[in-house]
Amino acid sequence: MLPLRLTRRCLPLYWGCKLFPHDRSSGEERVLYIIYQEDRDDAVEIRAANKDEHFAYLDRHQDILLLGGALLGDDGVKRTGSCLIINVPSREQAEEFSRNEPFRKAGLFKSVKIARMRRGQWNPAAAPKTAEGN
Repeated sequence: MLPLRLTRRCLPLYWGCKLFPHDRSSGEERVLYIIYQEDRDDAVEIRAANKDEHFAYLDRHQDILLLGGALLGDDGVKRTGSCLIINVPSREQAEEFSRNEPFRKAGLFKSVKIARMRRGQWNPAAAPKTAEGN
């Protein structure tokens, strides 16, 4: 099983250790943004009701989604939020992606932070073999 719902289409980007700074089809430069979202206290029902739409949205945007996954409590079970790293040409596109994400549209998050980031260390070999971090 691939970590964090990566699909075959994403494998060359993830396992090949390459982050393309340019969209090869449009010539636009792309930059990384991290979207850090913390759940509301009553998130369980909202998450369950929107889970399928959330994963469908991520699948439709796999061309920009570098990495995504749930934030977990120290017990490894309780979900406390989510984190997405996307590769888009502008902050406006990062904000639009976030605004249209089904969990956010459903009001799941008490806070959403979007920050531009620079790829520093990149070591896919250290990635867990399963989505749970094993």
